Amino acid sequence: MEGKEQEEQQEQEAIALVQHRQLLCGEFASIASCDLAVAQCYLAENDWDKQRALNSYFEPPIDEQDLDEMPQTLAVPDAYVDLTDDATGNTSVQLDSAQCISATANTTCSGQQEDGSSFSLLTWNIDGLDLVNLQERAQGVCAYIALYSPDVVFLQEVISPYLGYLQKRAVSYTVIPANTEGYFAAIMLKNSRVRILRQEITPYPTTSMMRNLLTINASICGNEFCLMTSHLESTKDHSSERLNQLKLVLQKMQEAPKSATVIFGGDTNLRDQEVAKLGGLPSNVLDVWEFLGKPEHCQYTWDTHSNTNLELRFKCKMRFDRLFFRAASESVQVIPQSLDLIGLEKLDCGKFPSDHWGLLCNFDVIL
Repeated sequence: MEGKEQEEQQEQEAIALVQHRQLLCGEFASIASCDLAVAQCYLAENDWDKQRALNSYFEPPIDEQDLDEMPQTLAVPDAYVDLTDDATGNTSVQLDSAQCISATANTTCSGQQEDGSSFSLLTWNIDGLDLVNLQERAQGVCAYIALYSPDVVFLQEVISPYLGYLQKRAVSYTVIPANTEGYFAAIMLKNSRVRILRQEITPYPTTSMMRNLLTINASICGNEFCLMTSHLESTKDHSSERLNQLKLVLQKMQEAPKSATVIFGGDTNLRDQEVAKLGGLPSNVLDVWEFLGKPEHCQYTWDTHSNTNLELRFKCKMRFDRLFFRAASESVQVIPQSLDLIGLEKLDCGKFPSDHWGLLCNFDVIL
C-alpha cells in the first residue's frame, strides 16, 4: 500500500509540474502574441524562467539565429551519420558506443529480408519541443534510424526544423508530416520497401493541444497496410479528451479496408484504467505489448527513474507509447514477433535523444 501511495504522489507531482508549465506557456503566449508551441520552445530553452524566456524572445542577442532559421543549426558533418544510402540489405553505422549506439539484447541490427517475410516499425516521441542540445539529440535519433533501418517510422513532437533536417538527410525515406506548424506527428517510409497509396489527416475536433491523426495507406513488399500515428492529449486532467481521441482512432482502425493490416502507434499518454474505462480494445484490435506476453524490458517508455533529460525531482514510470494492431482478413498473416526499447544510451552531450524511449517492433509476414 505504501508503494502505491508513493506512486500516486509521484504521479500527482508530475501532473502538477505539467500544469504549471502549461500555465507558463499560456501566459508567455498571451504576452508575446505567439502560439503555444513557440512559447514552450522559449520556456524550455530558458529553464522555464518566464522572464528570461520573454527577454530572449523580445531582445535576442545580435548573433542569435531566429527560430525560423533553426534548420541551419541542425546541419551536421557528413562524417557523423549518413541516412542517404538507399541500400536495404545491410545498413552499417560506424559510431562510438558513447554516441548512443547500443543494441538491446533482443534486437538485431541487420536489414529486413528482401523477400518480404518480415518488416520493422519504430514509434518514438522525439521531444522536438525541448531545444536543449537539440542538434545533438536529432543526430542521435537519426543514428538509431540508420542503425536499425526500420521500414516505417512513427514520430511525435516533430517541429519544423527537425522535419527539414529529416527531409534533407533521410533521402532513403519519404517523410510525411501531419502538420508544418507548431509541433506535430510524422511518418517516415523507406522508399525501397514501401509504396504510398493514400494519405489522410483527421483532426480531433476538441483538442486544445494541436493534436490530430495521420493515416497512410501503403503497400509494403506487395502487402496492404494502413499505418496510423498520433500524439493523444497529454496530462491526467485531459483524460476525457484523450479517450475521445482514442475512440476516433479505434473507429478509423475498424473502418480501414478489411484487406489491410492496420497498425496504430504513437505517444498515447494512456493509463491502463482509461482503456478499461472504454471496456478494453475491440475484439479484433490487440495491444502489441500485451500480445507478446507483456515483456518487462519494454513496459515503460516514459521513465524518469532512468531518463534524466527533464531533470525532474519526482520519479515516474508510464507506458505512454503503444502499438495497436488489427489483422487483415486476407490470407496474408502479419504477426508481431519482438518489441524493444531504443534510445537508452546517453549522447556525448550528456542527454538522451529524447525524454521518451523509442519502441521498435519486428513483424513476420506469412503468405
